[in-house]
Amino acid sequence: MSPTLPRCCVITPEPASTSANDCRVFLDRLSAVLARGETLVQLRVKSFDATAFARLAADALARCDAAGAQLMLNGPIDAAGVMRLDGAGWHLDGAALRAVAQRPLPATRRVSAACHAADDLVLAARAGVDFVTLSPVLPTLSHPGAPTLGWTQFAALAAQATMPVYALGGMTRAHLDDARRHGAYGVAGIRSFW
Repeated sequence: MSPTLPRCCVITPEPASTSANDCRVFLDRLSAVLARGETLVQLRVKSFDATAFARLAADALARCDAAGAQLMLNGPIDAAGVMRLDGAGWHLDGAALRAVAQRPLPATRRVSAACHAADDLVLAARAGVDFVTLSPVLPTLSHPGAPTLGWTQFAALAAQATMPVYALGGMTRAHLDDARRHGAYGVAGIRSFW
C-alpha cells in the first residue's frame, strides 16, 4: 500500500451487464484509465451478485496491481471477500459503515467510507477509515435536482473530519483547487474521471 494518497479518485460506472463481452469492455476501459496514470480506483458495482462482483474485482485488481494502482471495492462483498483479494481495499457504503463497530480490515489494507453528513464522519472515525468521500458537493447529471452540500457546508463538514476527505458530486479535475481551498484532500468522481 502506497503511503500517500493521490489527489484524484476515479470511481467506476456500472458495467453494462455481467456478460463476458461487457466485462471485457469495462476492463479495457479501466486499463485505459490506468494507462493515463490514475493510481486510486473505486470499483463501484451495485448491480452484480456477489459471485460476478468477485470475478470482476479479481480481474480489475490484477490490472490495478500491474499499474501500481490501489483498488477499493464497493459492491456486494464483505470483509472476508475483500481479504481473499490480496491488496484490495474496501469502500464502505452507508449501510456497511453503520454496521461496523471498528476497523474491518488490517492496517495493511485501505478502508474508505461514503459520508454525507456529520454523523457519517463520526462513524467513519470510529471505523478507523483511511479516507472518506463527502457528497454531493455540487449538482450531478446522475441525480438531477437532488439537494447538494455546496462549498460552504462541505467546508464545515470537512473541517470536522479526522481523515482525508475527497469532494464528490459534480467534480472534475478543474475543481481540485477549489476543493482544497474548502478543506478537501482531493476530488473523486465517475463521469469526468472515467
